[in-house]
Amino acid sequence: MPRFALTLAYDGSRFNGWQTQPNGEAAQDVLERALAAIADQPVATICAGRTDTGVHALRQVVHFDCAADRPLSAWVRGVNAHLPEGIAVRGATPVADEFHARYGAARRRYRYLLYRSAVRHPLLSRRAGWTFRDPDVGRMREAAALVVGEHDFSAFRSSECQAASPVRTLEELSLVERGAFVLFTFTGNAFLHHMIRNLMGALVAIGEGRRPPAWIGELLAGRDRREAPATFAPDGLYFDGAQYEPRFGVPSWGGDPLECFG
Repeated sequence: MPRFALTLAYDGSRFNGWQTQPNGEAAQDVLERALAAIADQPVATICAGRTDTGVHALRQVVHFDCAADRPLSAWVRGVNAHLPEGIAVRGATPVADEFHARYGAARRRYRYLLYRSAVRHPLLSRRAGWTFRDPDVGRMREAAALVVGEHDFSAFRSSECQAASPVRTLEELSLVERGAFVLFTFTGNAFLHHMIRNLMGALVAIGEGRRPPAWIGELLAGRDRREAPATFAPDGLYFDGAQYEPRFGVPSWGGDPLECFG
């Protein structure tokens, strides 16, 4: 049966996360309904990385199998005609049977957009995390360097995390200033539930001077979630895509979330 890979973007504030829900209001639910409308049969999808409620996607990757004979444009424009606002297929690619959106991803990338301002901006609501202080980016970079590499991230995993092991390899944690924004990039083989938002909570606390940069290393070593700060807001978190073997022809990474603002 032919297999296809789709790349799509969505506004996480409009859906109950990616994974299908009983109320049918998850991003996966609306996508599969739209695919079924084009295929005239049920279609099941598998994604590269699940996202929670409020977390966005710049380039989510999914694959599905379907025997329906449709032009490739039908899986893009046709599907989009059946999707609600806030989600859209950006591209479709025929792939080999061995392609797997989840297990075939060598690494994944997330971006977090943090807005620094004494007052909140209503047009950035649900699009960027916000701090009314002016965090020291140098301190946050110093702390970020301490968590890059392979570590036990127990201090930064949700109590609801179902991963068999808390050990993950964080290949990159970089920070770039863009005017009033700070753009964080997280690249790794895989991530624990709430891992990035929990790391953000620690980094912002350090940037605001409430803790020293070395504290994040102490949290790692302690492996105790209760000692770490609260989970940071999902608003500024964007799933930026996954990287696959070039032979599959599936584009990697999604782009800069600031591009979404024009």
